[in-house]
Amino acid sequence: MHHTVVERELELKLILSPERSIPVPARLRYRSDDPFAVHVAFHVNSEHPVDWTFARELLVEGVFRPCGHGDVRVWPTKVEGRGVVLMALSSPDGDALLEAPAAQVSAWLERTLRVVPPGTEADQLGIDDGLAELLAPTPADDLWLCDPWPSDESADGE
Repeated sequence: MHHTVVERELELKLILSPERSIPVPARLRYRSDDPFAVHVAFHVNSEHPVDWTFARELLVEGVFRPCGHGDVRVWPTKVEGRGVVLMALSSPDGDALLEAPAAQVSAWLERTLRVVPPGTEADQLGIDDGLAELLAPTPADDLWLCDPWPSDESADGE
């Protein structure tokens, strides 16, 4: 089975306050064998990147309108005339507000949508093929149809 990975390095901004932000290198990653999810790795002054995984649909929608609730919320806005996408992430370790350039995120998302068009994600997983294979009758099934052990219940209705 052939899998496609769509990656993009970009610089996000971690918003610390309305006046302060710090640059955070990040890698957006999409894999056709995990078609519903997007993976974002943030390299925040450490050897170990912080990884977040959430629904691709959330990011696709978040480029156009506010969406998400709970741990991941995404919405578009303008900063000094530039289109950006804001991502609010919440975890037990803390909360982060990140700003990403909308044009770069959109271009990357478009590449993922070309690889796996919306609505075809389940096909990528081969779930239908797998189920068909599981449910296909095999010669051994015939053996189960003739029960070698008479059941405890007698047909006489005793």
